[in-house]
Amino acid sequence: MKALTFHGPGRRVWGEVPDPVLADPEDAIVRVDAVTICGTDLHILKGDVPEVAEGRVLGHEAVGTVVATGRGVRTVAAGDRVLVSCISACGRCASCRQTAYGQCTGGGGWILGHLVDGTQAEYVRTPFADTSLHRLPPEVTDEAALMLADILPTSFEVGVRNGRVGPGDTVVVVGAGPIGLATIATARLYSPARIVAVDPAESRLKAAGQAGADSLLTPGEADRAAADGLGREGRGADVAIEAVGLPETFEQCTRLVRPGGRVANVGVHGRPATLHLEDLWIRNITITTGLVDTSSTPLLLDMLAAGRLPSGDLITHRFGLDEMQEGYDVFADPARTGALKVAFFRT
Repeated sequence: MKALTFHGPGRRVWGEVPDPVLADPEDAIVRVDAVTICGTDLHILKGDVPEVAEGRVLGHEAVGTVVATGRGVRTVAAGDRVLVSCISACGRCASCRQTAYGQCTGGGGWILGHLVDGTQAEYVRTPFADTSLHRLPPEVTDEAALMLADILPTSFEVGVRNGRVGPGDTVVVVGAGPIGLATIATARLYSPARIVAVDPAESRLKAAGQAGADSLLTPGEADRAAADGLGREGRGADVAIEAVGLPETFEQCTRLVRPGGRVANVGVHGRPATLHLEDLWIRNITITTGLVDTSSTPLLLDMLAAGRLPSGDLITHRFGLDEMQEGYDVFADPARTGALKVAFFRT
């Protein structure tokens, strides 16, 4: 089969690799029908994730069709159309029993495209199929379901839920890329009074407005708004959600939030950020970080099937599977291409 493989910082190859085979009774082999690229894949290609071995098939988000299962798999069967979750869960360890699947100690967690071969391929072996694949209802398209593999549960769990967004809150989302837009969309489920999107790119601010943001600010405008009074009584935002993964955007979030407010970091950081505890401790600021657990995926899937969530609206570019290299170039240069999320489909 063909797949996209990592060969050291800045080097990726679309070419022939061995077909995946069942290695464990709980495995399934899935034919990839739709797949996408995550910002984390770009971090890998920059060398920010040293655990990724040379030759690894990248990718951790896909929709596909089950073609084979191990003898221990009970909930999916050949022919089932499924969502491949970005997180694999053994379902038995202490973390999984607390639905903290991202912290699985039984061989799961974020392993696809990281510690085992991933989804940017014609076929993928999926460990722990019973707990890591989700059967899709017919009314949910491949394109719509693709956003549930990572981006929507990540934004919802690590951003909105960790930030404890509530009715009447002022919520600032720093970064209007795919994660930021999904954060805006899912924050609206909790009826905040105001959602402020912050991004330097005019095209992404426009997309943030379409996703439901009430105010659109550049980073400089956001700092000036904070100085003039952002949120109730001019005290700052109740919740600031970091959706980029840069030191400067994290530090800006800590400036935009009110005393007693919450900063929820969603972005993947490749460089250290300065934590100004000398300023933050007296303001009672809560800071959360996290890897998605995907415990919310069944809920989000139900909402998607009911038409309560945006999904395919985030995809701006579509390609065939064999156009993977071109798609990477488009996704990696959003300033030139206007890309938010790219998707690849079996033709």
